[in-house]
Amino acid sequence: MDASNQPTAKQGQYLAFIYYYTKLNRQPPAESDMQRYFRTSPPTVHNMVVKLCERGFISREPGRSRTIRLLVDRDSIPDLD
Repeated sequence: MDASNQPTAKQGQYLAFIYYYTKLNRQPPAESDMQRYFRTSPPTVHNMVVKLCERGFISREPGRSRTIRLLVDRDSIPDLD
C-alpha cells in the first residue's frame, strides 16, 4: 500500500478491530459490535464502514450482516489501541 492510500489513525483502529474480531470469533464483526467497542453511534460506525469500503480497505455486501472482509495485508494494519 503506497503512502497516498494509508488509512487515517481512526480508520486504522477500525481495520485492526475487524482483523482481531474476525480472528478471535471466526466471523466478521457486525456494525453493532464496532459500535459497542468504540462507544459511538450507529451512523458513525456505518459511515466509517462505507468510507473504508470506498477507499478499498474492506469489502462488504450491503444489506447482509457480518460480510465485512479485509482487503489489506496484516502488515498494513496498526495494532489495536
